[in-house]
Amino acid sequence: MAQKKRWVVTGGAGFLGSHLCQALLGRGQAVVAVDNLITGRRDNLADFEDCPDFTFIERDITSAFDVAGPVDFVLNFASPASPIDYARLPIETLRVGSLGTEHALQLAEKKGARFVQASTSEIYGDPLVHPQREDYLGNVNTLGPRAVYDEAKRYGEAIVSAYRRSRGVNAGIVRIFNTYGPRMRLDDGRVVPAFLGQALRGEPFTVFGDGSQTRSFCFVDDLVRGILAMAESGHFGPVNLGNPIERTMLEFIEAIRELTLSAQPIHFSPLPKDDPKQRRPDIHRARELLGWEPEVSLEEGLRKTMEWMRGVIEAEG
Repeated sequence: MAQKKRWVVTGGAGFLGSHLCQALLGRGQAVVAVDNLITGRRDNLADFEDCPDFTFIERDITSAFDVAGPVDFVLNFASPASPIDYARLPIETLRVGSLGTEHALQLAEKKGARFVQASTSEIYGDPLVHPQREDYLGNVNTLGPRAVYDEAKRYGEAIVSAYRRSRGVNAGIVRIFNTYGPRMRLDDGRVVPAFLGQALRGEPFTVFGDGSQTRSFCFVDDLVRGILAMAESGHFGPVNLGNPIERTMLEFIEAIRELTLSAQPIHFSPLPKDDPKQRRPDIHRARELLGWEPEVSLEEGLRKTMEWMRGVIEAEG
């Protein structure tokens, strides 16, 4: 990235989007963040909002939008991303995954920009193949409560593919597995902020099901490296980005207990409908095409996330 380019990041005030903006600015790039702040937060931009190479546009991309001037890359990260958010905002989730993705593609087509779509491991549903490879077509309940997110992302992949085939848009797709790090909302319902928040507040851990279900947790700095490698690669993909080290929920709680010195008990609740029993990426394609794999250990990533979350909790009083 020696030469300065101009990047548009939709969902730029969200958890992942804000980290992408910060990483790009740190590499000497110019960044335009577009966000309607429905789940993103302006506070996520505080560390770099005054940077002369950064511009924020508050806009809902489910309506057509434009960005003045040249654009070299469009990274489409606009969407509610936690089960709590897309349960609360089902229609908005479907609209941003369909209309929003097309409007972002239209911007890339108009500007002659490279386009990267943030897809998700959720398109594999509750997988019957393990670990999940990019050629696995998934096991998704299209009528279930998670379908608004799953199907929005599956449609997103379809329309990105169509714009690439029929209109020549230079596009790529990354399928993102469970990611964590600073700037996650403590109330967004995902595993890391939920468990760390409970440990730091001295509350019992809430585990859905019997705790045997698995996830693979990737620290946000590693994920950002992979996304930017994909953007600059020219490959279409799709490419899985995630950490292939798999842990059960109970193993994950033990890691948090060790880090926080928490001795809180575990409260078990019923497993939500269609919640995946196992999730682990096959990252052979990322290694071969991008030379990418995670580098941050779970212990290091959790420590950095805990330090940030502790500051948030202390500020809340």
